[in-house]
Amino acid sequence: MEERVLMAAGAAPRQVDFYFDPVSPYVWLAARALDRLEQAGGRVPVRVPLQVHVVPVLFAGLLKAHGNLGPAEVPAKRTYLFRDMMREAARRGLPFAGPPGHPFNPLTALRMCTALDGDAERRALALALIAACWERGEDISDAAVLARLADAAGFDGKGLLERAATPAVKQAVVAATDAAIAEGVFGVPTFRLDGELFWGGDRIEALLWRLDGGAIDEEQLRGFLARPPLAQRPR
Repeated sequence: MEERVLMAAGAAPRQVDFYFDPVSPYVWLAARALDRLEQAGGRVPVRVPLQVHVVPVLFAGLLKAHGNLGPAEVPAKRTYLFRDMMREAARRGLPFAGPPGHPFNPLTALRMCTALDGDAERRALALALIAACWERGEDISDAAVLARLADAAGFDGKGLLERAATPAVKQAVVAATDAAIAEGVFGVPTFRLDGELFWGGDRIEALLWRLDGGAIDEEQLRGFLARPPLAQRPR
């Protein structure tokens, strides 16, 4: 079928923010689709370049802000989570190993990604760490492992670890997490396109639909959200 949308000459790229924390296996699934998103382009009304901006945030901070537990903190959800990951990996033909233990502390990994100034560099390291964790079973809570993986990805692992330990970088992760919370982000992975959030590792089709001009009736949504609850559980 002939392509019905044209690339807009000289158009500024549309941006999709990708909020991630490598502690989530669904981040791994979503991260594998970033190239597909960019290849699809930002299609309204004509195809324009699309740029994915990766944003390291602390999942535990999101959970605390919204009063939630992580899936791995609920036994039934934890069992389902890893069954689902193995099922999805098998279905898609992807290698899956998983980290040595879960949950794990992702802070140093997040800080190392944050310590990189450029979007492309931050994305390259993030994807390398995510793949190492979930596809090869590397312990990315271990500083020595992180330094080795950063070196293998073409960065100065020792230097990044040192920058990651600085107050400025630590505060930058906190600030990014707080900003995400202010935008309504409650979990990872979350994509943000034109102010609209798409949560979960299986939201790529919804994003592509939105890029193609799909939209809901916002007035209907506001009306629905304004309806009072008919029941509430005690807390």
